[in-house]
Amino acid sequence: MQIRLTPHFTQLISDAALKSFWRKPALRSFLQQCGVSESLLATWHGDETKRDFLSRLFPKLHESDAGQQVVVKIAYYLMEQTTFPDLKGWEDSSNMIQDAYTAVERLKAFYREQKEQIEKEISQEESQKLLREYQKKIAESQQSLEKLNEGLNNLSKELGTQGAGYKFQDWFYDLMRFCEIIHRKPYVQDGRQIDGSITVKDTTYLVELKFTRPQAGAPDIDIFRGKVETKADNTMGIMVSISGYSSVAINAASGNKTPLLLFDHGHLYLCLTGIMSFGDVIDRLKRNASQTGRAYLNASEFGS
Repeated sequence: MQIRLTPHFTQLISDAALKSFWRKPALRSFLQQCGVSESLLATWHGDETKRDFLSRLFPKLHESDAGQQVVVKIAYYLMEQTTFPDLKGWEDSSNMIQDAYTAVERLKAFYREQKEQIEKEISQEESQKLLREYQKKIAESQQSLEKLNEGLNNLSKELGTQGAGYKFQDWFYDLMRFCEIIHRKPYVQDGRQIDGSITVKDTTYLVELKFTRPQAGAPDIDIFRGKVETKADNTMGIMVSISGYSSVAINAASGNKTPLLLFDHGHLYLCLTGIMSFGDVIDRLKRNASQTGRAYLNASEFGS
């Protein structure tokens, strides 16, 4: 069976590799055993982090069939791990090993799901044809994410300028199209400007987009909450503030049965790097809001 090297699967491989090896020499040795060429390994300079090197390595390996087979071998070897010798002997070894085990289990789970799906779809006669289609989709998906990421980086140079907010609206709905999320672009209702809406798992979310240098404040929350609470009972609200939120704003958005979920640049980064889908980020924030009453959870705390 051929593995589909989707951006999300590649990210899971990278995450498992990062968490399975703490020392650079140990990770280098592992990659060498998996078939990564010495010429590629030689480009890893001493001041470059493991994460930065892997972020360069995997796109390079995707360029050729031989390189893709190396990625597959890396995935297989990571999934075969039952112990993590490079993580032993550190002060925080128990947590490091648990994080590595969790990352490997996530990789295994995604692989199992993918395997079951492929086995349903592929017959032996058409496997080569479908494989070419998968590779094309992988390339298109990677190019789309790279284009979205580049677009946001370029747009960040205009942060605070007139018209940047409208460009950010266009960019956001390009992201929704890529994520295949049902959406409606900005509109005006009853004299109120609505930055659009999205629908995920039968829940409709009004969207408020803020592309400003200052953090979103409590008045921004109050105005948006007013827009949401005039809609149907099952309507919620998603605010995306590229510069984040003041503590007062977070407190204003939080509370018993809060209808608001707060996104910032960190949550968008999870989507642009393929770590999580936008729908999964919504589920994580919504679950946290249900459990704690807090409308905001920093992306770095998703694993806690």
